[in-house]
Amino acid sequence: MATIVDGTAGVTFPAGGVGNPAGAVVGTTDTQTLTNKTLTAPVLGTPTSGILTSCTGINYDELKNRIINGAMVIDQRNAGASVTITTGVDYVVDRFFGQGSITSKFTAQQSSTTPTGFNNSLLLTSSAATTPGVSDYYYFAQRIEGLNVYDLAWGTASAATVTLSFWVRSSLTGTFSGAFLNSAVNRSYAFTYTINSANTWEQKSVTIAGDTSGTWLTTNGIGITIRFALGAGSSFLQSANSWGTGNVVGATGTTQWISTSGATFYITGVQLEKGSTATSFDYRPYGTELSLCQRYLPAFNFVSGSNNLVGIGGFVNTSIGDVLYKFDVPSRIVPTGISVSSAASFTLASPAGTTSVATAVVIGNILHTESCLIRVTGTGTPYTSNQMAFVYAPSAGQILFTGVEL
Repeated sequence: MATIVDGTAGVTFPAGGVGNPAGAVVGTTDTQTLTNKTLTAPVLGTPTSGILTSCTGINYDELKNRIINGAMVIDQRNAGASVTITTGVDYVVDRFFGQGSITSKFTAQQSSTTPTGFNNSLLLTSSAATTPGVSDYYYFAQRIEGLNVYDLAWGTASAATVTLSFWVRSSLTGTFSGAFLNSAVNRSYAFTYTINSANTWEQKSVTIAGDTSGTWLTTNGIGITIRFALGAGSSFLQSANSWGTGNVVGATGTTQWISTSGATFYITGVQLEKGSTATSFDYRPYGTELSLCQRYLPAFNFVSGSNNLVGIGGFVNTSIGDVLYKFDVPSRIVPTGISVSSAASFTLASPAGTTSVATAVVIGNILHTESCLIRVTGTGTPYTSNQMAFVYAPSAGQILFTGVEL
């Protein structure tokens, strides 16, 4: 007999049914009827109350670290090659640049010499024994976008305290220094740290009370610049551990690293965070770090033999094609220029299969933060105006869109 469900009589079960509930009231000789039974709520238990005071193994905190590429893993421009630092702004690994008042006094490059837990560092090497004059300076730095530090409220009475931490190793020992500056370089704070043992990785941290004066941008301009001094004259030094008004590199009375020929300086794990305590380094996924870097350097690096498609567009005449290149990440501002490894790394092609090696690659006249035109000149005049154009890269090389850095 089938089980019967009745809203008034209850549930009727077949006589002798397997699995009939205990306590069922027998109805007829061939049925059992369950009526007016009360359902008992299951006991779920009460979780133990308390407060989570610590948690290990989790340290990704939505840009806790305001420094981008602090582990020196992204090097889109140079792929580990050494860079001779000039009087301009010379980027080495992404987001970090070097500068000197006199050219060619030190070099910088990505390195694989690291403390435990890191794959890369930034290596600086002094090229000569240079004694800084009064107005000389040598340093490396990172500029942080104002949109990434607006919550610090610097320049107001609510200015937040920050902590800078990093791993460092040098062939020299002593007291070293650096500085925090605003975009107008008229507010500055010189800090110091001590390297105790030569050629040994040491972790350092510096805590700084936020500046309640001056103008600190919270736009897509320069919010904060952090400089690490390698040597400077008195015009670019100030007393440590207080806010001042100078355009400085570091603190007075500290080590002039640049004065020792062949001196080395490694750094990695650079972190700037809100608060008065240095916490564990904010390891971000490689793809995340690359995307953060590409906001300031849209780049396309390609390998040999893969026929990388660069862009599709149209021919403006019989030798020149304009193709659209879409950025993987929207850039901070519209690019102003383009740098390519070699025009000969690119091929200009038509739908009919006509191809030629490029002789020139320049930025086009339609520019955006998400894409821009690339104008490519091919060899000869084998193409037809207004026909579809393709640009691809059969050999190794790169495209860098410039003018986007802070």
